[in-house]
Amino acid sequence: MLGGSILYWMYRDFPFSSLDNLLWNEMHWEWMFLSFIPGIFAQVFRGLRWRQALDPMGEHPRRSTCINAIFVSYASSLIIPRSGEIIRCGILKSHDSTSFGKSLGTVITERIVDSFLMLLLTGAVLLYQLPVILEFFNLTGVGFTGLLQRFTPTGIFVTILCGCLIAVMVIFAIKQFSVARKIKDVLRDIIEGILSLKKVHNIPLYLFYSVGIWVSYFLHYWLTFYCFDFTAHMGITAALISFCIGSIAVIVPTPNGAGSWHFAVKTILVLYGLNQIDAVAFALIVHSVQTLLLIALGVYALIALQFIYSKNANIGKEDTT
Repeated sequence: MLGGSILYWMYRDFPFSSLDNLLWNEMHWEWMFLSFIPGIFAQVFRGLRWRQALDPMGEHPRRSTCINAIFVSYASSLIIPRSGEIIRCGILKSHDSTSFGKSLGTVITERIVDSFLMLLLTGAVLLYQLPVILEFFNLTGVGFTGLLQRFTPTGIFVTILCGCLIAVMVIFAIKQFSVARKIKDVLRDIIEGILSLKKVHNIPLYLFYSVGIWVSYFLHYWLTFYCFDFTAHMGITAALISFCIGSIAVIVPTPNGAGSWHFAVKTILVLYGLNQIDAVAFALIVHSVQTLLLIALGVYALIALQFIYSKNANIGKEDTT
């Protein structure tokens, strides 16, 4: 709903008739297809890193299952935002008997690591191109002073009080149910998963995967600039800043950041001199094609997982005969 509203507002006057010529006569598709390679590698790195985090806890899912679970998670999040994190843990549980709680805990750790790396990158970009970032906030109606003024002492106190009351109610409810022991076991597994980083055997490899994920994401985005004559000349700085701002925008719970990502990327590109029509066309085409890639990978992964499941089931039947 939110993403659709933003998209409608952005594209209500857009000349969609111009897209046909842009897509089939002017666009350099070889660059788009080339961008698929780092896009796929980003998810492969994520699957390998996930498996590495689970290994020291006695969980040994197959590489293929971890990678395919990542593919499915991104595709499923297009339907229900943020559902992929739960679904991929469920896939490991059903296919490789991996502890759901432990895998979910490692996912939380992943997000902390990714957020830290993204903050480092964004911080560096802020320092490097601060005037552009400030102009972005001015154009979008978001000012740092205005944000700070919203956090009054009374509001902070009420928020903390409500949070404490909710926490007390949840703890009390858990203690009243017979499933308290099971919930405690799941929570223990989740906490163990969250603390998995300190148990990882090869920290340099874990960091390599983590950095590789974000380098791949950036290349996946940057290479699309060369698909269009109007963005090919813009350079790596414009790509890097629009990538960072776009990555922050996808925090908004819409399918693949639809709407918020388009608006953020369009605004940055306009600040760097691109005209409004070309900027919104770029955002629409790039996001749409990359979303189709996520869907294709998700479908492939579902087929691959089903094939592996059927193969293992047949082997199990042969062993029992």
